[in-house]
Amino acid sequence: MACSATTKPLLNLEISQSHRPKKPLPLFFCSFTNRPRLSPKTLCSQAKDYCKIDIFSSPSLFCSRKPRFQVAAQRDYSSGEEAESLGPDSAYQERFSWSSVILPFLFPALGGLLFGYDIGATSGATISLQSPELSGITWFNLSAVQLGLVVSGSLYGALLGSLLVYPIADFLGRRRELIIAALLYVLGGSLTAYAPDLSVLLVGRLLYGLGIGLAMHGAPLYIAETCPSQIRGTLISLKELFIVLGILLGYFVGSFQINAVGGWRFMYGCSAPIALLMGIGMWSLPPSPRWLLLRAVQGKGYLQEYKEKAILALSKLRGRAPGDEASEKQIEDNLLSVKSTYVEQESEGNILEVFQGPSLKAFIIAGGLVLFQQITGQPSVLYYAGPILQSAGFSAAADATRLSVLVGLFKLLMTWIAVVKVDDLGRRPLLIGGVGGIALSLFLLSAYYKFLGGFPFVAVAALLLYVGCYQISFGPISWLMVSEIFPLRTRGKGISLAVLTNFGSNAIVTFAFSPLKELLGAENLFLVFGAIALSSLLFVVLYVPETKGLSLEEIESKILK
Repeated sequence: MACSATTKPLLNLEISQSHRPKKPLPLFFCSFTNRPRLSPKTLCSQAKDYCKIDIFSSPSLFCSRKPRFQVAAQRDYSSGEEAESLGPDSAYQERFSWSSVILPFLFPALGGLLFGYDIGATSGATISLQSPELSGITWFNLSAVQLGLVVSGSLYGALLGSLLVYPIADFLGRRRELIIAALLYVLGGSLTAYAPDLSVLLVGRLLYGLGIGLAMHGAPLYIAETCPSQIRGTLISLKELFIVLGILLGYFVGSFQINAVGGWRFMYGCSAPIALLMGIGMWSLPPSPRWLLLRAVQGKGYLQEYKEKAILALSKLRGRAPGDEASEKQIEDNLLSVKSTYVEQESEGNILEVFQGPSLKAFIIAGGLVLFQQITGQPSVLYYAGPILQSAGFSAAADATRLSVLVGLFKLLMTWIAVVKVDDLGRRPLLIGGVGGIALSLFLLSAYYKFLGGFPFVAVAALLLYVGCYQISFGPISWLMVSEIFPLRTRGKGISLAVLTNFGSNAIVTFAFSPLKELLGAENLFLVFGAIALSSLLFVVLYVPETKGLSLEEIESKILK
């Protein structure tokens, strides 16, 4: 027994010495100039050995002097979608300057802002486009189906873009994907602005939507893979805020141009300069270092060449000297963790895995949330805010668009509250309270159209209640839970299916709103949406778990098993 007590710590010491410095100093103080270069063969061999170490059976790893690099450091870089911030006891805290973080976040986030801008601009453009005096065209008399195609055209493009990018995303890389998205935004926005007839207008809307599909896939991946781990969750949560900022910007532009002849052209065309800025910005940024390492591990080129590119990319992202020692050490550790993950997995799996076992349970939760997010009428309220306010008594186009700006400001405020409070209050309380408020607001809208027509401010109050409740529930929390709930093995495919579900249901609801409103009447349509909202409340109460405070591994082991 005495011998056993002395050998085990020695073994632990030998293991830890082979993978980290003797003293757990912060990364930026360490020197790694004498560290030997590892060949791909040696690196792979070490990765295999590293994976087989049963660190959890070693008590010395959990003593008071905790090492800087544990298995959590592997988890931190094992998935691009993983936005979990690791504490100082489980992984090192990287030193960074906020000035070096802003641009790698801002330029990808402009892709989300342009998505939101399309929603806000369309609200005013639908009024301008159908006005005999202000449209500036002879084909302004659009049918309900034609109007539905104009409004939902970008969403069908986004759905198509999501389908197209799924098999080629790893080939393109996050940076090139976002550059292509920016080009599609510029082309789509410009074509829509100068459209001589309806068919060209619809083509422009489709191209713009292709940009949305690529941007909404590439932006969160680039942000997650390039920002420091300790602020990753915050930055990804702010993506929803940028979408809301885009909606608000679209409302502002619509309010200023609503009385101009052909104002709808300016509303749609104003997106092109922003998209051009996004494209130039992404061109100036380096590729994602983790994507470069993935290409190396996948055997798409020489490992050493990709590793050197990744070191230079990380140095540029952090504002350091090219090829500095800290970046080199971080890339070597990242490469080891990425390679060990691939060694552990015999294959990448197939799409059917999402519909099996724990992944199926996760898809029911995530897919249900993004589906109810759309079929409770959210696209209709946002895209048709202007027309709804007009029909609610604010007949002047300028009055309707100014009130749309008020709706956008309120939406921005409530989104910020949700981002700040989601980790304090939890997911379920915000979802239950928010969805209940959505149902109430939809019944209020129905009641207004039925027998409260003499009180137009009821419609405004109902819209504000809807927007506020949506932004503290379905808005940010649906996508937060989508990123949390899937097991690591199927996370990429599961999130892709959730995105497809979102854009598909969004496009259908947006397209169907105008014809259904004509067929059923606004009062009955909002009554239907209210009934669906009650069903979604029941779904949340019965099926959606609370994930606050749980790590991704705990969600997989405690909730999905």
